[in-house]
Amino acid sequence: MKRGVEEVANEPVDRSTKARVELPIRTQLFISNEWVEAKSKITFDTINPVDETKIATVHEAGKEDVDLAVEAATNAFKTWKASDGCTRRNLLLKLADLIEQNRDRLAEVESLDNGKPKHVADAADLGFTIECFRYYAGMADKCGGKVIQPTMGSNETFCFTWDQPIGVVGQIIPWNFPLLMQAWKLAPALAAGCTVVMKLSEKTPLSGLLICDLIKQAGFPPGVVNVVNGRGPTTGAFIAKHPGIQKVAFTGSEVTGRKIIEDSANTNMKRVSLELGGKSPLIICKDADLDQAANACHIGLFLNMGQCCVASSRIFIHEDIHDAFVDKIIQKAKRLRTQGDTTSETDMPLCDLGPQVDKTQFDKILGYIEKGKQEGATLALGGGRIGDKGYFVQPTVFKDVTDNMTIAKEEIFGPVMQLMKFKTLDEAIRRANASNFGLAAGICSRDAGTALAAARDLEAGTVWINCYDNFDLAAPFGGFKQSGWGREKGEDAMKNYQETKCVMMPIDPGAETRRNA
Repeated sequence: MKRGVEEVANEPVDRSTKARVELPIRTQLFISNEWVEAKSKITFDTINPVDETKIATVHEAGKEDVDLAVEAATNAFKTWKASDGCTRRNLLLKLADLIEQNRDRLAEVESLDNGKPKHVADAADLGFTIECFRYYAGMADKCGGKVIQPTMGSNETFCFTWDQPIGVVGQIIPWNFPLLMQAWKLAPALAAGCTVVMKLSEKTPLSGLLICDLIKQAGFPPGVVNVVNGRGPTTGAFIAKHPGIQKVAFTGSEVTGRKIIEDSANTNMKRVSLELGGKSPLIICKDADLDQAANACHIGLFLNMGQCCVASSRIFIHEDIHDAFVDKIIQKAKRLRTQGDTTSETDMPLCDLGPQVDKTQFDKILGYIEKGKQEGATLALGGGRIGDKGYFVQPTVFKDVTDNMTIAKEEIFGPVMQLMKFKTLDEAIRRANASNFGLAAGICSRDAGTALAAARDLEAGTVWINCYDNFDLAAPFGGFKQSGWGREKGEDAMKNYQETKCVMMPIDPGAETRRNA
């Protein structure tokens, strides 16, 4: 067995032998460009959610392992922070090219470990991952600052800002889009000149570990990127508390986000950016194009088996169109494909369903479905598991949902849609905003003025009009209220990894005298 390579008995035999050799599944820790066994001696299994079999046994980083990763990142930062922007640009472009060259292999491992259909992983996850690294490659040689005109001594003082990398950053990513979330965190940090210690989700570590071999192959210096595996309360906490880390970026639950804030406050007050949960509303006005609106609802809820932080799980429908629109939504949901079906007719292949990521999530979703029934919502479609093997949940639609029901308040993170009725737009906006979350929202209306006014009033970091789940890399993404701090994507994400230094100096008053001498 090669160092760092797991002989994976349960990787399907139809996988390309060449790809398995050139980009094998890894299970160890990636520190200073080397595969190393965890000194903790702790391991965990990663499970195929399609058939509930073990894929591989993965090493879990303990405190000593995190210390070593931080030490490697600290040493690398001494030179990486001074690297030319064009150097970082070219390395990120090379990494993007390598990901594209290995796209099929990465998609199949993403599908194996996470459960999403391979064609969905390829079209959504890999496509956006490649674009993300290329986008931030374009940012790497444009870091700088700006010249400022002082309000006093304007003609005698030179003032400018200098954007500098913050240092060693800890990054903790979720399991729903493993490769894409890795890219959203890594790319801007590396472009800014930071070094990284990243923890992958214990539910889906395998595709993220494959990227490490490509990082080394691209030519990134040892210690610039270090990747560890482990659970949040252990490995994640070691990162959040580590005094050698200057900033933590986290995507995940609100509960864990609060703990990271506490850990930062109780140690070195490291900077924190958070992308947390949501319970996103989507308002369907009576003048909406119903087909367009149904598409927005469909992709907004069923993409990635509902395992999206922005899932449009509260759909407010005007009473005048309610019944017709509900019928349209249900018919579309009935045409969803699942369990590997790619031949039946469907409306959006990108919404083809795989299993939920693991048994914990599977049981949680079924529990919410039962709660919805108990609290009086009308089950219009689905409501149970599919088959008796794998974590497949039927696409589920509830109607007659009221604001006080559990399924209308809590994030389900599964293929469960809540349909609610409203009379006036003011009422819909008020109810939409009556949440501790504010990650995303949407409105469907043919009236541009109405839609823009609603976008202004909706308390959410992203508002989609007549569409949903448009994640262009140039557009910033983040939440209001308890949905997070800071922004991912776009130029805003660079600020997560930079300190702004202000430099001031007097313009030499003797310069004119010397010129006239």
